[in-house]
Amino acid sequence: MELKLTRPICFFDLETTGTNVAKDRIVEISILKIFPNGNKESKTWLVNPEMEIPAEVIAIHGISNEKVANEPTFKERSKEVYKMIKDSDLGGFNSDRFDIPLLAEEMLRAGVDFDMKNMAAIDVQTIFHKMEKRTLVAAYKFYCDKDLTDAHSAEADTIATYEVLLSQLDRYPELENNVKKLAEFSKHKRFADFAGFISYDENDVEIFSFGKHKGKKVLEVLEKEPGYFGWIQNADFPLYTKKVLTQIKLSQFNNKLS
Repeated sequence: MELKLTRPICFFDLETTGTNVAKDRIVEISILKIFPNGNKESKTWLVNPEMEIPAEVIAIHGISNEKVANEPTFKERSKEVYKMIKDSDLGGFNSDRFDIPLLAEEMLRAGVDFDMKNMAAIDVQTIFHKMEKRTLVAAYKFYCDKDLTDAHSAEADTIATYEVLLSQLDRYPELENNVKKLAEFSKHKRFADFAGFISYDENDVEIFSFGKHKGKKVLEVLEKEPGYFGWIQNADFPLYTKKVLTQIKLSQFNNKLS
């Protein structure tokens, strides 16, 4: 089965210095771009993370500090990476909770105005867990009857993720071959930001999902306690969360003007 597309989709995978979305950095990124006509484009970049890669992380993905020491930084890579994905939807394995949030942080840190508003995102891991509840290696064996011998290589993981999605579409007729529908199905819960600090209520209005204002409407909190916005902006929150909060605050300001 082929994936039905109305625009390109980029399956991607990151190897990083760790799992902290706000603080860790990319050391390798691989993108497999699928076009509506079936054409494919693939690129893999090594990245100098400008920080030490811990030994326990090197043991997982095999990318040493020496290997990336002379590679371009993400800021230097960012325009090329963004050029490849900006007109596309995104797909990955555990991408909603890790790869996309971390990529967004790197993009914003590099000065690229990365925004997911016009992008759909398919998380193949979520589909897998909802259907079978296993891992990428197991998913590749289960759906494709292949052994993922090069797991934790960004390129191998990216290709395997794409092949697993195609097999999922073949196996489950109830899955609609439509990027937006697959993106909706592969989400755990709908959030305004990636990190899950701002979610939506039953009326699709942004609410805080943490702290003393949990469950309260963001705009109402900002109206009654203006300093809360400044506290979040100056605290150790992800850049994308701060960007979303700023957009909500600006919408409040624009509504007052109109």
